[in-house]
Amino acid sequence: MPTALSITSAVPDADLLDLPWDVPLELWPERHIAALPKGISRHLVRFVHLGGSVIAVKETSAELARREYELLRTLQRLDLPCVEPVAIISGRTEPGGAPLESALVTRHLRFSLPYRALYSQTLRPDTATRLVDALAVLLARLHLVGFFWGDVSLSNTLFRRDAGAFAAYLVDAETGALHESGLSDGQREHDLEIGRVNIAGELLDLQAGGRLDDEIEPVEIADGIVSAYRNLWNELTVAESFPAGERWRINQRVERLNELGFDIEELAISHDEDGTKVRIQPKVVDAGHHSRRLLRLTGLDAGENQARRLLNDLDAYRATGDRAELDEEVVAHEWLVRVFEPVVRAIPKELRGKLEPAEVFHQLLDHRWYLSQQAGHNVPLAEALNSYIDDVLRHRRDEVTMMGPPTGAFTAPIDVIDDQDWRSKV
Repeated sequence: MPTALSITSAVPDADLLDLPWDVPLELWPERHIAALPKGISRHLVRFVHLGGSVIAVKETSAELARREYELLRTLQRLDLPCVEPVAIISGRTEPGGAPLESALVTRHLRFSLPYRALYSQTLRPDTATRLVDALAVLLARLHLVGFFWGDVSLSNTLFRRDAGAFAAYLVDAETGALHESGLSDGQREHDLEIGRVNIAGELLDLQAGGRLDDEIEPVEIADGIVSAYRNLWNELTVAESFPAGERWRINQRVERLNELGFDIEELAISHDEDGTKVRIQPKVVDAGHHSRRLLRLTGLDAGENQARRLLNDLDAYRATGDRAELDEEVVAHEWLVRVFEPVVRAIPKELRGKLEPAEVFHQLLDHRWYLSQQAGHNVPLAEALNSYIDDVLRHRRDEVTMMGPPTGAFTAPIDVIDDQDWRSKV
């Protein structure tokens, strides 16, 4: 390997040295390549095995690789949803000395898929709308910290299932810029218009290939990001005035933001001179209200909608028996050990790459409710789990990379608490 090769990484991984950096990326041997669905990119991108994980390698110029690497690191420090930067590989040359492009290495986001992989035959209207809504939330979060994307599109986004919805993650930050003073309205509108045009083009491309449901109007779906984004932005930032006697509207505003997945660190509240009106405006707004609560209580790192659903189950568990008087942290640990973890352990090994555990648990709750409706009585959790595994999960495609062939299947005993103890009461 040429001595001029340079690897820049905050957390160096020695396995990077084993990859054929002296070969153009398009010619890398198949033994290194992970067969995963990819989005459209202006640069060559390939998924590559690295030890027990998968990385994405993108060939680009040294300057662009360095700039994008630093931007992604900054976005991660700000706790924004994006891929994890791993390294910059520069100084690449072929054995004969011919220079090769530098490479940006990012970590593959497990259980995520590009938008083109989120359908089998055709993209349905509800899926298209949910993808655009998820992208609108991501764009609002980026704009709140002053990040101008510059190339908003479905192709530059990865999506993870989040309790029936989708959570969007930024993949390509090459055209982005972070403005510490925040973004002007013109910059935000420019980003929004870029997204609208790009989404329309992407959906029209699917339509031309016969991959779009006949009911979908590409331009109408693309316009949806504008209305979704503006409604969300107004909820996050616009001041609200109301009579002083209607102070309940302060809590209502906070609750609406929480339902959207955002938490409020500070509210600016001011009164008119005559004291007849109150004016509120959210100040430091962050996302992940439910995710942070679930992480604090259980250590589970889940999407916002998944976290909300799991917390509902946890709260129902706490509301029964004599648990209501116990500390929330104690009950959360008991729920984790006696309810959530046994379900996860019961999934056969060869099916654990289908969905991430939080999504499995959410879908299991839905499946149990459906079975109970059909049966006219509460179906035990263990029975619902066996039905879900055989009738639903087994027929899904994997949404995580499986390293090597499955080693065998097993079904662990369901040592959850008796349904009659509390689940029949909720």
